[in-house]
Amino acid sequence: MTQAIQKLLVANRGEIAVRIIHAANGLGIPTVLACSEADVDSMAARLADEIHVLGPARADKSYLNIPLMLDALKVTGANAVHPGYGFLSENAAFADAVNEAGAIFVGPSSDTIRRMGDKAEARRTAKEAGVPVVPGTEGEVHSLEQAIEAAAEVGFPLLIKASAGGGGRGIRLAESMEQLAEEFPRAQREAQAAFGNGGLYLERFIRKARHIEVQVLGDGKRAVHLFERECSLQRRRQKVLEEAPSPVLSVEQRESLCGSAVRLTESLGYKGAGTLEYLYDDESREFFFIEMNTRIQVEHPVTELVTGVDLVQAMLRVAGGEPLGLMQSDIKLNGAAIQMRVNAEDPGRDFFPCPGTVVELQWPEGEGVRVDSHLFKGYKVPPYYDSLLAKVITYGSDREEALALARQAVSATKLEGMATTLSLHALLLNQPWVARADFNTGTLEQWLNSGAMKEVGDA
Repeated sequence: MTQAIQKLLVANRGEIAVRIIHAANGLGIPTVLACSEADVDSMAARLADEIHVLGPARADKSYLNIPLMLDALKVTGANAVHPGYGFLSENAAFADAVNEAGAIFVGPSSDTIRRMGDKAEARRTAKEAGVPVVPGTEGEVHSLEQAIEAAAEVGFPLLIKASAGGGGRGIRLAESMEQLAEEFPRAQREAQAAFGNGGLYLERFIRKARHIEVQVLGDGKRAVHLFERECSLQRRRQKVLEEAPSPVLSVEQRESLCGSAVRLTESLGYKGAGTLEYLYDDESREFFFIEMNTRIQVEHPVTELVTGVDLVQAMLRVAGGEPLGLMQSDIKLNGAAIQMRVNAEDPGRDFFPCPGTVVELQWPEGEGVRVDSHLFKGYKVPPYYDSLLAKVITYGSDREEALALARQAVSATKLEGMATTLSLHALLLNQPWVARADFNTGTLEQWLNSGAMKEVGDA
């Protein structure tokens, strides 16, 4: 029972910190919340066995500050760190520092984080494992001359991507050589400013692409998949609504996709939970690997509901030295799940951030409904961090039932004190094209830009 982890430092905030604390409690592991001054009265702070205040609200003075996190480890006597998602979760230097301090980093090795964090290296690794990748450059491109030469082979339209990028940042589209000449230097400057690395790579742009990702678990020797998630409903490359499984894959395609994910995961000697992201071409019905996230994902609950596996507890068990307790044949796909991200943003005002105080709060309840959130009545949402307030997740015997429950869940939710994206979900879930699963990664933005936002008022 994860004896190697005696006390867990939760190096995050918000709903994921609450989620990690609940998982640790289930395994009998005491928790310490490492938080900023802005989060000392948060739900995670109330739930943790103890808290350690890192510093001021600013992330660089708290959640992104490695020396302060290491000090928290030393002062509290915690011997393991769960980084959640965002902040330091995919920072190889942090993983190294935790290990050098004699503690356990709940995640893959720093070498794996570095390898898969470099998009060009991740692409090479995937190809070596026999996983299909989008046509593109094999390594980093550092000059416009190199880019022009490579574009002649890759073909247009193409995406210019930052090698060290992530979260949809550092990506530009070029439809021609002329546009490439304009966008390439801009992308270089943006990549250097955002990531400290101006390296770029070029990738064929698939016009009607779905974003489908595969959840994996590994113990360093063996890996399994927990099927796939459909994450195509995005705005500015940020996911809005996710579901499991994908409604468009055949049994054969699912087996091929998930099998490729396991091959790549095992080739890495991967330890922990990870997600392999793919583009699925709706026209050719081919899938291509694009990147791997070496952490828990925001949308992990839909996978938990359709497989019955607690992913965060599995991460803790493996990090604590236990072998993977699951065989692939143990993992069954049952039913369908939908997740709606509830953010403190106003859809009627171009998703303007709207932090505020929770005046009234009522979550949906009942069979097939799950809510992951850090909110409580009277909670003042700080303006310093990501706007995610909650995830409302529904589960049904099939996609139609999960969608029906999702509509009911949104209707039953009462969250007053700030504008939120609940109103967007109320409208979105009633669109016929959502019911038909007739969408790709560009559909949601096209729908919003066509005037749908005018129909969306404050939640």
